[in-house]
Amino acid sequence: MKPNVIREMSTGELNERLEEEKKHLLKLKLNHSVSPLENPLKIKLYRKTVARIKTELRKRAIKKKKK
Repeated sequence: MKPNVIREMSTGELNERLEEEKKHLLKLKLNHSVSPLENPLKIKLYRKTVARIKTELRKRAIKKKKK
């Protein structure tokens, strides 16, 4: 997911999406531990997406706190 798409989403949508991405990441990690994934870079992509969403949520929290 691209950063500009993340910025356009509402906070509620970001929280929902964060939970979904975390679930997918956990599922991929478990599947990879049992049998190797065809494309293990998917784990890296999901991890980066989770980090991007968390970063945007943190930016919004700080911005809200300053007001």
